[in-house]
Amino acid sequence: MTTATATAPAQSHAGAPRRNLAGRIVDRLGSGVVQVVMILLGLFWLVPTLGLLVVSLRTTEVNNAEGWWTIFTKPAEITIANYADLLAGGFGASFWNTVAITVPTTILVIGIAAMAAYAFAWMEFPGRDLLFLVVVGLLIVPIQIALIPVAALYGQVGIFGSIPGVVLFHVAFGLPFAIFLLRNFFIGIPASLLEAARMDGAPEWRIFVSVVFPLGKPAIASLGIFQFLWVWNDMLIALVYANPANQPMTKYLQSQMRQFGTNMDILSSGAFLSLIIPLVLFFAFQRYFVQGMMAGSVK
Repeated sequence: MTTATATAPAQSHAGAPRRNLAGRIVDRLGSGVVQVVMILLGLFWLVPTLGLLVVSLRTTEVNNAEGWWTIFTKPAEITIANYADLLAGGFGASFWNTVAITVPTTILVIGIAAMAAYAFAWMEFPGRDLLFLVVVGLLIVPIQIALIPVAALYGQVGIFGSIPGVVLFHVAFGLPFAIFLLRNFFIGIPASLLEAARMDGAPEWRIFVSVVFPLGKPAIASLGIFQFLWVWNDMLIALVYANPANQPMTKYLQSQMRQFGTNMDILSSGAFLSLIIPLVLFFAFQRYFVQGMMAGSVK
């Protein structure tokens, strides 16, 4: 009796999982120290952004003569002349071109993908699984192989160089991932909710609008962030399909590169202005971001 009692704790201890070295270090240091380290790492990664901001607030002559960190000892060198010159040029038009490309693309991708994902998840029709496999297969198709054929097609229909042409290209290549993401999220919705709506006589479109779409807000918001950032920061498609009158910010800033210089007064201020809206969008919907990334991973 005593022997059994004495060996029980030893067996329990032997069966417990052993912590690795990193886990033991975290236990000894405590969560507070770990949080401080993570904050310091985050600030370290923000240093390039801070440098970009400082460069955009100084003249070209000062930037060429001194490093950006000297601003802490010479705050009088700060000026907004770079931003004034940038906005007085063609940057304003390119900004609104970027908005005219990004916003319709994001809305179309979300709307079309949400309806298609609902059909793949909860509607029965011939060839559904095979068609979904085709959509998933399109995820591996590189954009580069479609640049020349689509350009030739755009030339025949008369939309080459226009904003609608750029939007259509982004929508076409954004739909496969969007459908895949939303379908995996929608399929996790309890079937009892949809069956209850059908028993009440609700048509499919009503179920989609009143049940599926509200429950899918985390994945839809996350998809919106992904799609918005992809299109907002795109330059390849803009270089191929947008003419100078319809060029977005990325193409405008690229056109400001000098042959024997970097033109930092324009590039730094333009790059920093292009960061503002994506950052506002991300922080506004950050609570949905992780949920959307995990969409469909757990059933």
